[in-house]
Amino acid sequence: MSDRTFAAEDHLPRVPLPTLEDSAERFLRWSAPLLTDDELATTEAAVDDLLRADGQGRVLHEALREYDATPGVGSWLDLFWPSRYLGRRDRIALNANFFFLFRDDTVLAASTGATQVERAAGIIAAAVDYKLALDEEAIPPVTQRGQQLSMWQNKFLFSETRIPGVEQDSVRAPYSDEQPGPSAARHIAVFHRGNLFRVDVIGPEGAPYTPEDLADGLRAVQRAGEQRVPADAAVGHLTTKARAEWAADRAALLAEPANVAALEELETALFCVCLEDFAPRDVQHACDQLLHGDSGNRWFDKSVSFIVFADGQAGINVEHCGLDGTTILSFVDTLLETSAAEHAARSGAQRQGAPAVAPIEFVLDDALRAAIGAAGADFAAYAAANATLTVSFDSFGTARAKELKISPDAFAQLSYQLAHRRSKGLTGATYESIATRQYRNGRTEAMRVVTPELIAFVDAMVDPEVDAAAKLAAARTAAATHVERAKQCQSGAAPEQHLWELQWIQRRRGAELGATEALPLYDSPGWTIMRDDYLSTSSAPSVNITFFGFGSTSPTCIGVAYVLLPDRWNLYLATPEPVADQMHAFAGHLRTAVADLEALLAQD
Repeated sequence: MSDRTFAAEDHLPRVPLPTLEDSAERFLRWSAPLLTDDELATTEAAVDDLLRADGQGRVLHEALREYDATPGVGSWLDLFWPSRYLGRRDRIALNANFFFLFRDDTVLAASTGATQVERAAGIIAAAVDYKLALDEEAIPPVTQRGQQLSMWQNKFLFSETRIPGVEQDSVRAPYSDEQPGPSAARHIAVFHRGNLFRVDVIGPEGAPYTPEDLADGLRAVQRAGEQRVPADAAVGHLTTKARAEWAADRAALLAEPANVAALEELETALFCVCLEDFAPRDVQHACDQLLHGDSGNRWFDKSVSFIVFADGQAGINVEHCGLDGTTILSFVDTLLETSAAEHAARSGAQRQGAPAVAPIEFVLDDALRAAIGAAGADFAAYAAANATLTVSFDSFGTARAKELKISPDAFAQLSYQLAHRRSKGLTGATYESIATRQYRNGRTEAMRVVTPELIAFVDAMVDPEVDAAAKLAAARTAAATHVERAKQCQSGAAPEQHLWELQWIQRRRGAELGATEALPLYDSPGWTIMRDDYLSTSSAPSVNITFFGFGSTSPTCIGVAYVLLPDRWNLYLATPEPVADQMHAFAGHLRTAVADLEALLAQD
C-alpha cells in the first residue's frame, strides 16, 4: 500500500449498488416499526408499484445502473451528493454547517501563548503545514482495521467555496477542471468585527510565515479592524440567506467590478479565520457561537472557518457539501496533536517579518445595504429561535460500555430511545450517520435506528411488570440488532439513499426516460414517516475536541451530536425554540436512562 494521499482512490472497492428488490425489502422492514397496520399496507402497495416489471421504478433503476457503469464514474452516488447538498434551497448557516470545539490542552494549544493571536497563529501555521503536505500527497491515507479509506474529500479542505445558485449551488474548488491540481493561493481571509482582510500565509519566495510573523499579521488585522463594521455593510450576513435569494444578491454584488475582485480574494482564500472580540460565557455559549455566531463575522460558504475567541478558545465551522465529520476529525487531529514549532519546521516556515495584510472591501449601493441589514437581522432572530443544550457524562464512556460488554454506540442509541419515550411518550424516526469511506468516493450512509428489537427493549423498560432478567435480555438483543444494522450500512446495504437517488433521477431525467408519473412510494407513509426525524444523531470520536454540533433538521427534531470517548460522553442538543421544553425533558430523562441501563447491564 502506498502512503501517498490519493494513491488508493482508484483501487478502493466501489460502493455496491443494491438491487431494486433488496432496497424495497429493506425499506419495508426498516419503516414497519413506525407504522400502523393501515400505513404499512399502503406502503406495501406503493412498493409493489415500484417493483412492477413494466413500471417506472425499473426504468429509473436501470438508468442508475447504466450511470454506475459509465467510465469515469466513481460511485453511483456521485450525483446524489451534489443533489442532496447543493440542491437544498434553505439557508445552510445553522441548518447544514457543523462545528467542533477544540480542547484547550492539546499539544498545539500548549505550544502557543494563551492569547488570541498566538493561538490563532498556531492554528494557521498548522493548517498551512497540512496544506503543503497535501499538495505533495504526503498526508498518509487514514486506515481503518488495516484498510485504507478514501481521501478524496481532502481536496475540499483548502480554497473551496460554495457558490449560491438559483436552481442549485455550485462549488469553486481546486482539483477541478477549472483549477487542476492543488490550490495556488497563498493567502487566507480573516474576519474581525465584521471587517475582512486578506492575510498572506506563504511568502513571496514560497516559504510559509512563522507563527511569530503570523501573530504580527493578526495584530495588524485587529488594529485595522478596531471599528466594527455597520450592520448593513457586513457582507457575510448574505451567506445566511436561502440560497436562491443569496444568488440574486451575489449577482448584484458582481455588477460592481470592485466586488468581483473582493469575491475573488475571498473565494480563493485557503480558509477563513474569524477573530471574535469576546470570551464565551461558558461551554454552551462557545458551542452556539461556533454554530452560528455573529454572521457578519463569518462566511458560511467557505469550506473551513477557524473561529478563535478573545480568550484563545477555538473551534471550526465547516460547510458540509464536500466534507464530512470523519475527514474534518482527521484534519483537526493532525493539526492539534503537533506543536506550532514542529508544524512550522516541517513546512519550512521562515522568519520574513509581518505578512502582507490588506482589506477586502465591497462597494455597496442602497439596495445591497438593505439586503445585508435585513439578512443579519433575520438570521439573528433565526438563531435566537434555535434552542440548544450541552449534556456531559464525566463518569461514563466507551471504556465503561465495553466493561458492560455492549457496543458503546449501541449503549448510546438505546439510551436515546429510552429517554425519548420517557420524555414524549412515543418512539419516533431516528437517523444516525454511518461513515462509508472504505469505498471509492465514499461518504456516509443513512442508518435508521428504530428496530422491532429496540422498541421491545423500550417497552420492557417502561413496563413495571417486566422483570430485570427480561429487560436485560431485551437490551442485549436490541444492542446486537443495532450493531448488525450498522454493519449493513457500512457495507452499503441500506435502502434510503438508493431510493432517494431514483427520485432525483426522475427529477433530472424523467422526461428523457419516459418516467414522469409520480411514484406512490415517495408519498407513502413509510417514506414520509421513516424520514421525519424526531432524533437526528451523529458521533465524532476525537480526544482533541470537547463538543461537536449541528442544528436541528425539522420543527420537532432534536439534533444529537455526541463525542463518546473512553472517559467521557459529551452531547450538544439543538431543537427549535417552540419545542425547547421537550429537548430539556429529553436531556433530563437521558441522565436517568443512562443510569438505569448501566445498572441493568451491570447485573449480567
